[in-house]
Amino acid sequence: MSHISVKIEIEATPERVWQIVEPIERHVDWMHDAVAIRFVSEQTRGVGTAFLCDTKVGPIRLTDKMEITQWVPGSAMGVKHVGIVTGTGVFTLEPLDNATRTLFTWEEELIFPWYLGAQLGAFIGGKIVLKQIWKRNLRGLAELCKL
Repeated sequence: MSHISVKIEIEATPERVWQIVEPIERHVDWMHDAVAIRFVSEQTRGVGTAFLCDTKVGPIRLTDKMEITQWVPGSAMGVKHVGIVTGTGVFTLEPLDNATRTLFTWEEELIFPWYLGAQLGAFIGGKIVLKQIWKRNLRGLAELCKL
């Protein structure tokens, strides 16, 4: 299992950051590893929302099956991964400076299959590669929140 955690301070209110994060289908606008998102549930917001995310990291392409497990507008969005890579993740938004800025945290606990290197894949893929990609993703999110 690989624990990955990245954070960024965003020059926008938690409400503004949530406006960008809340539409799951728009995560491809700031997640460089997310190629496409397709809903497999009728709902597209809130706990129980299920979707497929086509992901590309270098030469590796996979479809990540996910379900929203936590939904607190302006505060948190949790997800369960039930595809090739399994585990859980959560975005949290914490107000800073009288809620004029936001600390955005992205944490994941992921289990990689044997053919993606299992524990070695978790270390290299999670601790090194994904962490760097997700830091870049958060910089993209911060830029979108400024617009």
